[in-house]
Amino acid sequence: MDVRSIPARSILYSVASTLILTSLVTWTAAQGTKTQTPQSTKLKNVDLCNDAEHGSSESQTTGCTTLIESGLENPQTLVIAYNNRGNAYITKGKYDLAIKDYDESIKLNPNYFKTYNNRGVAYKKMGEYDRAIADFDASIRINPEYANAFANRAETYEKKGDHDRALKDFDEAIRLQPTLLGVWNGRCWIRTILGNLPAALTDCNEALRLEPNAATFDTRGLTYLKLGQWDLAIADFNSALRSEPRLASSLYGRGFAKVKKGDQTGGNADIGAAKSADQNIAAEFARYGLN
Repeated sequence: MDVRSIPARSILYSVASTLILTSLVTWTAAQGTKTQTPQSTKLKNVDLCNDAEHGSSESQTTGCTTLIESGLENPQTLVIAYNNRGNAYITKGKYDLAIKDYDESIKLNPNYFKTYNNRGVAYKKMGEYDRAIADFDASIRINPEYANAFANRAETYEKKGDHDRALKDFDEAIRLQPTLLGVWNGRCWIRTILGNLPAALTDCNEALRLEPNAATFDTRGLTYLKLGQWDLAIADFNSALRSEPRLASSLYGRGFAKVKKGDQTGGNADIGAAKSADQNIAAEFARYGLN
């Protein structure tokens, strides 16, 4: 989640996808049976430790913990198991535990760029932005082609208010991986804040082409507000609110546009609802130059 008030604007590249444990187990003749042999039990734990997408964070934690505590795994297996358990802890909001696991993973393999990125995400979520940037820097030093680290560092610079550096990192992330979800929306936001509105619209349109979502409709709505295009802004905020009905920035932005169009009653109702959802939303829009 970034410094803005809307969860829907969270960028989707935060934690690197789960590292996959491979070549760690072999199928045995018991593969087709229901008997839980030691080998099949290990295979189950490997699957749980890998399965961030389809399993729960609890099951992933259990699988990785079993592998780590078995005392039978080789160092590379442990590198991945600690990393994956750290990812599960981030999902659960246990950032201190995640950092401890990433520390262990890095001790075992100090050259694995994804683990530095993931630890940086944990620090970012804790508000420790300088430590987060140091980890993203390390990830990029090891692998200068890793778009996720550039995207995460861009978001962290944005949190620190360093929009110029954020823009440069979004540029690099898009150059390296133009289909990475969130980067076009992130750059649209930065360009909107910096006042480069035509380029911002181009970015938001590309983000919506790749994946229509509340985050980008909300961002483009703000761009239209700054352009004074009230009807287009209202249409985008409506789209965002269909999937996120209490999105404070979309409620406030829609209310702002309605007031500008002369609908005081409807506009004030939206603004009141936005303030109920986020008491700081008016000050936030004032920072955008929309008083």
